[in-house]
Amino acid sequence: MESDRSSKMWQWQSYEGLPYLTCSLLEAWPHGFFTQPFYPRTPEDLSQILHPEATAYRVKQVHGNRVLSPGEILQESSEDNFPPADGIIANQAKQAIWVASADCTPVLIGDIITGNIAAIHAGWRGTAKRIVPEAIARLQNWGSELENLRIALGPAISGEVYQVSSEVAGEVGASLFLNEKMDSLEGILKPLQNISNPPILPDPKIGKVRLDVRRINQLQLHQLAIPPQNISIAPYCTYQSPSHFFSYRRNREKKVQWSGILNENNPN
Repeated sequence: MESDRSSKMWQWQSYEGLPYLTCSLLEAWPHGFFTQPFYPRTPEDLSQILHPEATAYRVKQVHGNRVLSPGEILQESSEDNFPPADGIIANQAKQAIWVASADCTPVLIGDIITGNIAAIHAGWRGTAKRIVPEAIARLQNWGSELENLRIALGPAISGEVYQVSSEVAGEVGASLFLNEKMDSLEGILKPLQNISNPPILPDPKIGKVRLDVRRINQLQLHQLAIPPQNISIAPYCTYQSPSHFFSYRRNREKKVQWSGILNENNPN
């Protein structure tokens, strides 16, 4: 089964006795989906785990679809502030790029030919705005070919427990119908409830559904014609794994875990 194959791609690693996840799709790059025991270490600290000479880059996440390069981050940063964005792309050696999450989806991407990389924070708002395809479009501008991308969607809240309003689900689901005129909320949700491995699940409360944000992102990637074997979803739910992951929906605390990737060598 697809889920079984994807699950086997994820491995637990250990640093100083603390656990973090890696994905075999990204084995060519130092990377990690770090867990809550690493809190409150910063990307600057965590980058040293990936490479002792790494330089860390991060942004002020705002649930949008803006994607920046390290050069753009430096240009817009001030002493106290990072620029607003939710995705980072990089193509130079020893650039470690990071995103934070607590229930939203951290996405790490690597190009096996160019070495281009991306780190993306995809919550429901960013997913509705198609931030992952936006980041991929920028990678394509840097010479990436879709079939060469390897994409790992890290731990996030799973669809079986993520209750949202039908309106929120419709806004996210509409991101899959860009070329169709959808004239009703039901016209968006019903087709998505009836497909294999549906991203929209029923909820007993009127006006509510369960939303699988990672599955929506996966479907956006399928629409780009990225080979399914080049995409993997972590078999872990932040809400249901309190010993490993922070979950804002579970605890209402503003604590995050970091996910990052680094290009050791610049192949360009």
